Amino acid sequence: MGKINKVNKQTTNPYLNLYDLDVVNKVGREGHYYVASRAKTEDDLKLSHAENNDPDGVAIYSLYGEKKDRVVLIRQFRYPLGGYVYELPAGLVDPGENYHTAAIRELKEETGLKLEPIVVDDIYQKPYYTSVGMTDECCGTVYGYASGEISKKYMEDSEEIEVVLADRKEVARILKEERVALLCAYMMMHFLHDEEPFAFLHAKEK
Repeated sequence: MGKINKVNKQTTNPYLNLYDLDVVNKVGREGHYYVASRAKTEDDLKLSHAENNDPDGVAIYSLYGEKKDRVVLIRQFRYPLGGYVYELPAGLVDPGENYHTAAIRELKEETGLKLEPIVVDDIYQKPYYTSVGMTDECCGTVYGYASGEISKKYMEDSEEIEVVLADRKEVARILKEERVALLCAYMMMHFLHDEEPFAFLHAKEK
């Protein structure tokens, strides 16, 4: 098994930092591995706390309309891509904040809509890791129904977001033609094929 000999913090930013790890691989070869993390200090890195699975962020998969026949998406400008990508509404969880509470707050901030979360088994919503080849970030997922009117009133100046209430025809088009974040794509596939809203959340363990 590989070994980490030393952690060197490279940046000091409020939301994302780069860490340079001095590592030794399974055959004894020394090298460097770079990790992007929400952690503000070396002690906060998840590699320092194997039991730490606290969510850094939360994603919101919500349905809209009387018939619950539209999914709430955002089309957001992202600097790493130099353009727009379709995503689920999402955001960071504040220290000590329950991520379900964060989901309600974030949906309001990004879309102006009110979220009514539904209760689901922990296996579907607990924090999972997003891209372990480059970051230790993990995110929970909250499901629910959205209502109200779209508004940019609560949006931050740094956010460049278009809210999209997509029906199945539009979801199919987006999946075929647009750039889409991975978790968003999986949820859109469920929305496209499940006759009952959130049917996949009721799957029985075998």
